[in-house]
Amino acid sequence: MAGKRTDQLADRIRVIVASMLERRIKDPRLAGKDGQLVTLTDVRLTGDNQHASIFYTVMGGQEAIEGTAAALSSATGLIRSEIGKRLGLRHTPSIEFFLDAVPESARQIEDLLAQARASDEAVAAQAAGAEYAGDPDPYRHKDEDAPEDE
Repeated sequence: MAGKRTDQLADRIRVIVASMLERRIKDPRLAGKDGQLVTLTDVRLTGDNQHASIFYTVMGGQEAIEGTAAALSSATGLIRSEIGKRLGLRHTPSIEFFLDAVPESARQIEDLLAQARASDEAVAAQAAGAEYAGDPDPYRHKDEDAPEDE
């Protein structure tokens, strides 16, 4: 369970890494035609603050994903040293970058929801002209004309 200090350090690391990717690291594999290609989604620190897992997403295809992974891997040392300088910790956490699976999972969920909607619409279309197999009102009603038993 992460504490308040760990959460603050994780947030600070995310800000430092994002600013470095934007301003300091000039690797062409990190920037696309329209500018920023990489988005940091989360940073998780271990309980002892010795290891940071940095999650990112990439806009683009498989080639962009592979290029970004290579660029981040080559810049890991520079990024870690900058984190150590800016945070002023006794022990700088080791860092590791992971491609975030959340966007792909969200895309799969959206596809499944679209299939469910299409199936619901097909069932509703079939039911539109359907009639009951038995009586429309299957419940017994007290006959008003019948004499009441006393």
